[in-house]
Amino acid sequence: MDVEETGKVVFLDPDMLQLQEVSPFALKSSPYVAEELFSQWLSLPDTCRLIKSLLADAKAGVPFSALENSTNTNALSINALPSLFPTGSTPPLSPRSSSGSPRTTKQRSSPSSLGSPLKVVREPVREIIPQFYFKNGRPPPNEMKEHFIFQIDNRYYGHLDGLQLLEFKSVTKEICKLPSFFSSALFKKIDVNFTGTITRDQFIDYWIRGNMLSLDLPTQIFTILKQPHRTYLVQDDFKPIMRELLSSHPGLEFLHSTPEFQERYAETVIHRIFYYINRSGNGRLTLRELKRGNLIDAMLHVDEEEDINKVLRYFSYEHFYVIYCKFWELDTDHDFFIDRENLIKYGNHSLTYRIVDRIFSQVPRKFSSKVEGKMNYEDFVHFILAEEDKSSEPSLEYWFKCIDLDGNGVLTPNEMLFFYEEQLHRMECMAQEPVLFEDILCQIVDMIGPENEGYITLRDVKNSKLSGNVFNILFNLNKFIAFETRDPFLIRQEREDPSMTEWDRFAHREYIRLSMEEDGEDMSNASGDVWEESLEAPF
Repeated sequence: MDVEETGKVVFLDPDMLQLQEVSPFALKSSPYVAEELFSQWLSLPDTCRLIKSLLADAKAGVPFSALENSTNTNALSINALPSLFPTGSTPPLSPRSSSGSPRTTKQRSSPSSLGSPLKVVREPVREIIPQFYFKNGRPPPNEMKEHFIFQIDNRYYGHLDGLQLLEFKSVTKEICKLPSFFSSALFKKIDVNFTGTITRDQFIDYWIRGNMLSLDLPTQIFTILKQPHRTYLVQDDFKPIMRELLSSHPGLEFLHSTPEFQERYAETVIHRIFYYINRSGNGRLTLRELKRGNLIDAMLHVDEEEDINKVLRYFSYEHFYVIYCKFWELDTDHDFFIDRENLIKYGNHSLTYRIVDRIFSQVPRKFSSKVEGKMNYEDFVHFILAEEDKSSEPSLEYWFKCIDLDGNGVLTPNEMLFFYEEQLHRMECMAQEPVLFEDILCQIVDMIGPENEGYITLRDVKNSKLSGNVFNILFNLNKFIAFETRDPFLIRQEREDPSMTEWDRFAHREYIRLSMEEDGEDMSNASGDVWEESLEAPF
């Protein structure tokens, strides 16, 4: 480095201070070098003049941004300014806003000499954003609307005064694509003044202007069934469509002479719907739950199928018959309530006392019965569906809560042992060879395959296809023994028809057994009247 002496002033050549070969890493690793260079830069005459000029401008109130126009700074040559950076290596300044900034008060009157691509926009550009939110849903396309109105005009041709309920049924099914047994519910939604007729304009106002046309089928059904002030469905909302189904379906005509059993059938169907669809168990069926379930498909199926028993989901009369007869057998005093002693007899005393106590403690499900210590028909429907179909998620959740004694969300070996102890005692009383709990626990772990072998979670239970057998091992002795001595014929039958659930197979077997018993009693009575009193039989 060249050092020149002028009198006693020693200074460095400014060009030599640019240090093109010195890397930032070297400066960081040796900070004393940077400090020495900075002190040398401050000692330069040009640096002193620059600092004095800046101080004078600051005292005079000249903005810093106007430095390039200052008379003092014009005297300094840009190339003569001392710098520690290589020429052209300094980063560019960010473009200043046209509206000014806290650091800038002077506006440029001419375009920048730097040729910035940014342009001053004198008039704001207004971008038109199309409407994306519609309170009642997106309106249907014009083509769909025109086609729908064409169908309505053809249907209302010759009916200037409007359509009555019987005539409106074809509109419900053929034009609205709803199940035919929704016609009464839809009619009442439109005929708010109870005139008994619906005109063309009334229907178009509700279905098109109300935006029902653009909704999907589950949302349409949900909107028709629910009350205006609610955002969910309750059990009573399904009663109008069930009454119309009972009065119009050919497979249910034989019930017209027994209205009391029409009501029981409707209740059973609704209870089954809420058992499978209302997963929260709060009695409030939401639109999301309705869409996730298979109820809509079952409704469309029952509307097309004349044999009601072929609709296994929810609507089968044979399934209702089995449920009701099972309840009637246990309800010995026919007060339409069941207590602990009644329920312990279920399935030929197959359940343990401990699991029955858990059921009546209302841990798995709070009873809808208002009588202390007794379950009503609705509570029994939930119980029998859970007991006879342990492959469904509602059933697995039901029994998991029963076994989870402390309610912490996991099943421990001690909790399972608590229920299995009674099973061991019952096996000894029946002269069955008892299976030690240690062996049972190993079997349960192999069947469930939990993530942690020390406990079982509800997720583990749902991920295993053998979870139902685990619950049978713990509290249902008859099914436990049947599982240990499985019939190859039944196994082959299940594989041949995998579409049928455990409940479907159980209901089919029980219906055959009950019908054969009834036929046998009919043959033993010359009059053909099986029951002498109306309270002694469900039919």
